[in-house]
Order: sequence, then structure tokens, then C-alpha cells
Amino acid sequence: MTLEGIVSSIVYRNEDNGYTVFDLESKDELITVVGELGRIDEGEVVLLEGSYINHPRFGMQFKAVYCEQRLPETAVSIERYLSSGVIKGIGPSLAKKIVNQFGSETLEIMQNTPEKLTCIKGISPKKCESIAQEFAQLAGVRRIMTYLSAHGVAASYAMSAYKLYGFEAIEIIEDNPYILCNHPISLSFPKVDEIASQIKFDDSVNKRICAGLRYILEQNVLEGHTCVPLDKLVEKAKEYLGATEQAVYEAYNIEIEEHNIVEYDKNSRCFVYLYEYYDAENYIAQRLGVLNAFMPMTDFNFENLIKQEELKNAIEYEVSQKEAINLALTKGLMILTGGPGTGKTTTLNAIISIYEERNTKVLLAAPTGRAAKRMSELTNRNAKTIHRLLEVDFDINGNLSFKHNESNTLKCDVIIVDEVSMLDTLLFANLLKALKLNCRIILVGDSDQLPSVGAGNILKCLIDSKRIRTITLTEIFRQAQESCIVTNAHKIVSGELPDLDNKKSDFFFFERNNPAHGANLIVDLCSRRLPEAYEYSPIDDIQVLSPTRKGILGTIELNKSLQAMLNPHSENKDEVKTMYGVLRDGDKVMQIKNNYDIVWKRCGESGTGIFNGDIGVITEINRRSCEITINFDGRYAVYPYSMLEQLELAYAVTVHKSQGSEFEAVILAIPQGFDNLCYRNLLYTAITRARKLLILVGTRDRVEAMVNNNRRTLRYTCLRHMIESEIPNEPRD
Repeated sequence: MTLEGIVSSIVYRNEDNGYTVFDLESKDELITVVGELGRIDEGEVVLLEGSYINHPRFGMQFKAVYCEQRLPETAVSIERYLSSGVIKGIGPSLAKKIVNQFGSETLEIMQNTPEKLTCIKGISPKKCESIAQEFAQLAGVRRIMTYLSAHGVAASYAMSAYKLYGFEAIEIIEDNPYILCNHPISLSFPKVDEIASQIKFDDSVNKRICAGLRYILEQNVLEGHTCVPLDKLVEKAKEYLGATEQAVYEAYNIEIEEHNIVEYDKNSRCFVYLYEYYDAENYIAQRLGVLNAFMPMTDFNFENLIKQEELKNAIEYEVSQKEAINLALTKGLMILTGGPGTGKTTTLNAIISIYEERNTKVLLAAPTGRAAKRMSELTNRNAKTIHRLLEVDFDINGNLSFKHNESNTLKCDVIIVDEVSMLDTLLFANLLKALKLNCRIILVGDSDQLPSVGAGNILKCLIDSKRIRTITLTEIFRQAQESCIVTNAHKIVSGELPDLDNKKSDFFFFERNNPAHGANLIVDLCSRRLPEAYEYSPIDDIQVLSPTRKGILGTIELNKSLQAMLNPHSENKDEVKTMYGVLRDGDKVMQIKNNYDIVWKRCGESGTGIFNGDIGVITEINRRSCEITINFDGRYAVYPYSMLEQLELAYAVTVHKSQGSEFEAVILAIPQGFDNLCYRNLLYTAITRARKLLILVGTRDRVEAMVNNNRRTLRYTCLRHMIESEIPNEPRD
């Protein structure tokens, strides 16, 4: 439906994406309007398309999806428009003077003969020029917004296009609509394809196929691949774009010449990269090669220092632990890996202690906030996320960068990075850039866990290259042997079925063949049985995991059921509707994409960045300011409503999203179907998230099928080959 009226007042506006909440005067009625509509100002006449929604808390609102703006025409509405601050330098007093002088012709004069404004006291020729420029810019923004809005494109993309191309944006887009796919506009290829069809774009030079090739590579990045074999890329492009092989190769050669994509030959097979991923993997390989040559292993034997650590801590390290400690102190780069209960933390603490006694500056880091927090707890030392360590920044073009890089390295002699299986290619490359050439690097992780959410498979590539010294701890210590979580995890890695019948330890299995019955049990365990039996908090201590988002035992449906039980609707609780459902005060939520801009505060400290997988609790929903406040483990961040699509309920999360975290109690749903998620290292990763209690809900057959399926996630990457090319295969003693 359509709605027309005059903008009465702006309630909220996000300058970056154009999300706006405003009151509209329409037919003697005041209506609240919401939507990504770009720059809307008081006094403007707008024609809206959309529909009414009945918000559970805020009542009736008009959600607009299209907005056609017209400048105000009457003297009264023009004065309101200028008084709103839409043009810098014009406030209510000056707006009144201008309108008193020119009446309903004010805006026409500002656009066509702005020099006439100098007749008004307070407007110098210089100020007149500034006003004219501001007004012209507003007109340019309105023009591109109207143009793209007619094609169903949100205002945030229009604003990005205007910032990039200015007054000529429409002409540039019509010459090649596929530039909208490029960063920083980043409109999806299918949507741009639709626009190109609507404007009857004549693609005589394969611009569509060029953009399509990049889009296919980008989609593969989202699946974890840093590159794609050329033969597979060509076949996919022919199928997806409906193009001939000749046309695909012509476009491919254009992209190669323009350095948008890069070829790499591995074992006589051509692999194709987006430039930044090739650059990252190539840098990693070269940097590790330099480190290997620059810091050869020393002959110093740290046996006496290791004995002192044993005496100090009243423990005796096993042989591989001593080897790891000695190697960490003598080699420039090493990997320490092993499953739960094998003594990785004990070994790390010895390495850190000996370094500190030698007055060596050590930094501790992990890929996620929860992993860094856990590292801090286990080492009793400060650990930071890699993002916080590098300090997120943006370059002059608005692209993500870091303050610490080759020209501003971190002040440390040793860096220890935990949970390296979670480390993606771009982040690892940026970390290496921020380290001095003589900085020792100790990488810690569990190679049997799932690979990173981001593209690449860093830990596996490093280990498989056999060029990086790696110590694998395998002995399960006596104390850990008492935990069925630990012993069953190692059984799973070895391909053995875990003990599902022991009801007296910390590992329990509940057979449920009916998914609905399984879901009911999970809700009961989380809301009643575990809190009563163990005094666990359903919010702070218990985490429900599932391999999938879909189905009755997927995270979407489980979150709805758990929210209804643990934090139901109440007249005393504020709530807000999002694209994923309803969020209310007290809900457990997860950030589902990296946000480098959002500001958080903690005990007088402040910083920026909340990242994919961070879990928090909503502490306030402010209807007046259209914001919600979330507590992420003591870091309080304020989200405007326009950013709520970055959040979803987190009573239940996928196993992939739980990586790097540990929880007092884990309830793992094991649904039928979803065979692509039925494999061993996913089950292993889920089980090792539990610190004190693990409960499986599903069927024996499904557990057995997961254990027997040792399929590893295939990821296209050439990093291993690059490392092997850079570092000689030295013989081992």
C-alpha cells in the first residue's frame, strides 16, 4: 500500500545505512514510519510504499520499503525543513529570515540562484557558497536514492554509491551496473543482475560474466575455500551465468589482466584466487619461510630450567611435554597440538613461566573473545583476541585494516596463539604482519576440531606441510582419565564408539527416536532438571548445541522453545521484533557477523568490535532511543535497532559457532538426516566444548554413524604447497 504525507519529526536515524524512524503527518493523522530510507528530513513530502505492522511493544507502525521524496513547497513546510538542520549553518533563526525573504521560492533560489541569499544579514558570500554546496549534495543523494529505490535497493547501498561516485553515480551505474557488486557498495550479484535486466543493459564486453566470476569465488570463500580449481570455476560459471565456455574464458582473461583474480599452479592444476586471498596465503608462506631462515634452532638445552619448573610446581612433565617446552624456547616457530586432558595447558604455563623468568615479553592471543577469556583463566595471565591485539582500524577508503602492521609492530618477543584451528587466512596474515622478524611464534590447537568459520584451513595446512616443527601430546593424564568427556572424546577421534551406558560420570546419553520428544527433553533439562540437580544457570552455565539450524532439533526451533520457557513474554519486559524473531530483556543472544565499529565499555575501559560467535545477554531495550544494550562477558555494547539483524538467540547455537568456547554443561542435540553434518570431527568438537557435564540427545545409530564417518571438510587452499615451496624439508634427528 502507499502512504503520503509530510515528515513531522525524526525519531532516530542511522547515518551509515539510512535506517530511519520518523513521524509522518498524513491526512490529519500522525503515523510512525520505519525503514532503510536514507536521508529523510523534517518538512519533506514523501510518498511511501510498504505495509502496516503491529509491533508487540510499539504498536502500529508503517514499515516502508520504497520512498519517493519531494522537497516541501509551502513557506511553512520549507521553514520547518530548513530549521531541522538539514543544511549546516542554517538554524531555526536563519531559516525564518530566509523564508520571510523568499517565501515558497526559497528552495528554487537555493538551487538555481544561491547568490541571492547574500542579501540576508548573516550570510556572507563564503557561507552562501557553502549552503549551495550542501544543498547540491542533498539533491545528489536524493537523486541516486530515488533511482536505486525504484529498483528495490536499500538506501544504505545508494548512500555508498553516492559517496563513491558523487553526482555522476547514476550515469556510471547505467554504463555498468555491475560496479555495484564491487567493494564498498557490495550489492549482491543476483540483485545487480536484476537491475541490469530492468534497465536493458547492453553487455557487449562481458562485464556481467566478469562480475559473475568474482561472485562465484566470493561464494566459495563463504564456504571456506580460499581458491577454486579453474576447471570447476569455468563449469560453474557456464552453468550459473548461462554463458559459453569461450565467453567465460574471455571474461576470465580480463579479470586476470585487471588483477582482480590470480592464478596459482599446484601440481600442474590451476587454482584461481580473489586477489586478497592469494596475497594472504602467499604472504603467510613467505613470512614463515623468512622466520625459519632468520631464527634457526639454537643448541641451548633448557633441561635445568625445566627441572626447576617441575620442582616449583611439584609435577613431573612427560617426555613429549619436555620436548615441547625445549622446542618452544629454542625454535622460532612451533606448533603444540593434542586433545583434551593431554597437558597442553600445563606445558604452556611452563613455557610462559620460563620466558618470563628470562625477562622475555610474552603476549597471549586467541581468535575469539571466549577463547581468549578461557586462555586467561587457564594461564592466569592476560590474553586478548587477535583483533584487540592488532587494534582494528580503517584506511582512507573505509577498508578494514589494523593499527599494528609491518610499520608498527607489536612490542613482544614471543606470541602464543591458542585455538589456531579457528584462525582464518586473512587474520593469520595480518597477525604475522604485526610481528617483528625475531618474534618467536607458538601456535596451539587441536587438529581434530573443525576448521575455521572463515576461509582457509591454517592449522591443518601448517601441520601437513611437515615444514613446521610440531609436537603432538597424546598421553591422557590420570586426573583427566577420570572424566568420561575426555576418554570418550579420545575414543571418537580413534574411531571408537563412546560409552553411552555409563550413568554415573559426566557423560550421559538419552535415547530419543522422536525429534519432538528429544526437543522437549532438551528444554526440560535446560530449564528444570540440570538447575535443580547441579544448580546450573540456564543462561550462564548451560549451552545447547546442534549440528544444524534446521529442523525440530535445529537451533532455530530449539531457541524458540527455550526462549518461551526460560524468558517468556511479559508485560514487564521490553521486547523488539527482528528478522529472526523477538528479542526481549534477559535474552541470551549471539553476534553472527564481525562488527569492527561497535563500541563497548567495561569498568572505565572502552574499545571497539564485537565479533562473530560472541555471546551476551540483553540488559536493556530502550524504545525512546531505539537501542538495546547487551552484556558480552562484562563488555557492554549498545545496538541501534538497525543492527539487530546481526543478532540471534543463543540458548542453542550450532557446533561451528561454539568453537573456541567451553561451557560448564553442554546438551548436544543429534538430529536425524542432515547427512552432510554427520561426521566425526563435528561430534568431537561438540563434546570437547563441555567442561563438567555433557549430555547427548538422539539415537545410538546416529552417534555411531558420526563416529564412523571420518570425512574431513574439504577446503580448496594452496597454502600447504606454498609453504613447502618456501621452506626446505630439513631432515629430523
